[in-house]
Amino acid sequence: MASTVNIYDAKTQLSQLINRVELGEEIVIARHGRPVARLAPLLPQRTDRTPGLLAGKIVIADDFDVFSPEDDRDWYGE
Repeated sequence: MASTVNIYDAKTQLSQLINRVELGEEIVIARHGRPVARLAPLLPQRTDRTPGLLAGKIVIADDFDVFSPEDDRDWYGE
């Protein structure tokens, strides 16, 4: 649950509030008891994916998609 502080306290305690946000807390800033803003930790930015990055590092067995009668029995209990 987020903590709520009024604008005056947020202005005078900004450094402490930022420290709390860095630890994962969300802070709601209110004016006259009404929430108007939220301080929240930034999510890490996603990096662009590089197709083929794991090429040659992953091996799929030749029988990967072979479903034997034993597999059928194990899966479906027949």
